Amino acid sequence: MQNPRKLLLPFSIVYKAVTGVRNHLYDQGYLKSMNFEIPVIAVGNLNMGGTGKSPMIEYLIDLLSKNWKLATLSRGYKRESSGFQIVQFEDAASKSGDEPLQFKNKFPEITVAVDANRVEGIQKLKQHGSNLILLDDAFQHRKVEAGFYILLTSYKDLFTEDFVLPAGNLRESRHGARRANVVVVTKCPQDLSGSKQNEIRSKIKAYFKGPVYFSTILYSDMIVGQIERVPLIDIEQEDFVLVTGIANPSAMISYLAEMNIDLKHFKFPDHHNFSNAEIEKLSTYDKILTTEKDYMRLKNTRLLDKLYYLPIQTRILSEAKKFDDLILRYTQKK
Repeated sequence: MQNPRKLLLPFSIVYKAVTGVRNHLYDQGYLKSMNFEIPVIAVGNLNMGGTGKSPMIEYLIDLLSKNWKLATLSRGYKRESSGFQIVQFEDAASKSGDEPLQFKNKFPEITVAVDANRVEGIQKLKQHGSNLILLDDAFQHRKVEAGFYILLTSYKDLFTEDFVLPAGNLRESRHGARRANVVVVTKCPQDLSGSKQNEIRSKIKAYFKGPVYFSTILYSDMIVGQIERVPLIDIEQEDFVLVTGIANPSAMISYLAEMNIDLKHFKFPDHHNFSNAEIEKLSTYDKILTTEKDYMRLKNTRLLDKLYYLPIQTRILSEAKKFDDLILRYTQKK
């Protein structure tokens, strides 16, 4: 059956024209972008959600935090606070946003901030002493001209195969990829062949002429709770359920299936704010497995004692050193 969203193509043409005019005005200098003398690396995508931005930010923190006074800056999606905030370890996700809180919990030594106004956020982080900024989900935030752009696209949802909103999931035209310094195809199979990589590169080359890398998500063999770590393979011996509130939980579900783990799954929308009724229902189960991001939203509820998350990390396939060197060369130039 034909995808009913294709009926929305006329609206996509209008949306594409509006975003195209906006980008043209920035490209020609009619709308001004602010650039900075310190290194600013923006991680983002053309597709709506689910491309693995948070694991990529964490990869960059691992790579860069030893030699820089590094800070991350996010909008803090769905937070109840406003303006510029320095995220604290003990914050609730409702104050800082789930992803920034995840960064702070995982890397307590770095500065994590939220501000919808990225220009003001960077200026305040500079005053705070930060000398390298990672911008989370900022590819379309043209008021800041980052020094280096990393564009992510998911292996199973390449931007080259998608349409602009609302008929598809692209925030702007595929040609927006030309603003990137590097494209990373995320969530690839770990055994992705060289021929398949070349096939994908050839598709991307129609819109982006620069380097293309491939990454995969590595899942831990342990799950983490408030006071203990438990081998993943042991969880079917207890009454665990799976709770997800992320854009695309399919990779996690596939991994659990590979481990012969089949859990009852409660699936919620991305960045879901759990209601009291939902918390009450979930509290009837002995133990809950969730994602790192969902753990941040659930840990300040009555579920904490039964809550566990499955850690993940990004790994660059085959050419990790070349990718790292590309990032490091940019920071050294600044």
